[in-house]
Amino acid sequence: MPFIKIYIHLVFSTSERTPFLNTLDLRVKIWKHIKENASTKGIFIDMVNGYSDHCHCLISLGSDQNIEKIVQLIKGESSHWINKNQLTRERFCWQDEYFAVSVSESKVELVRNYIKNQEKHHQHKSFADEYQEFIEKYNFKM
Repeated sequence: MPFIKIYIHLVFSTSERTPFLNTLDLRVKIWKHIKENASTKGIFIDMVNGYSDHCHCLISLGSDQNIEKIVQLIKGESSHWINKNQLTRERFCWQDEYFAVSVSESKVELVRNYIKNQEKHHQHKSFADEYQEFIEKYNFKM
């Protein structure tokens, strides 16, 4: 049996960054569903949270998993579930793009706390600003 611990910080937004997830109750329901559904598919989500227009996940990859497939499963199933249960007024959809970076074991607790405190964090900073900071911090080319 292989012993693997590869953490990924995954961030994805709603389509056109529309604030579909505009209440805390709705977000809690969706984050809970994402985590529970991922577990049934063998995807380990350590932490999930976000704000009105985006989601953060701290994921531990398994030996037979890749980021693209995990993102597809999480986003596709949750969109379907949100629409099936009519949790938003308009048809819900996640944006195609996403952001994913590896997380060092020594930084896992820092990332957990960052994800856990999204409500407070976004009282002071928009997701657009946060996204731009990620692009610059991790030197992604646009």
